Amino acid sequence: MKLVLWRVLLDPLTSLRALVIQRRSSTALSYDAAWRRARLDRAPDDMVYRLHGHQATAPPDPPPGGETSFLPPRSDEPTDRCS
Repeated sequence: MKLVLWRVLLDPLTSLRALVIQRRSSTALSYDAAWRRARLDRAPDDMVYRLHGHQATAPPDPPPGGETSFLPPRSDEPTDRCS
């Protein structure tokens, strides 16, 4: 099932309020953003879900020059900590 359908079935009032927010928005507002806003109006403790919707989906670009953030172990530290 699609996410929109789950939202409508499980929380129809929030889904209806999201449509109203989306229609009244002066800018192009996606249904997902409007749904999160409507949800936070009724349950402010759901801030975690709002932040989840705005996370980047693409992995970060590698640093220029092919450098990595991995540092080799220092010479004064043992490399095998299990023994």
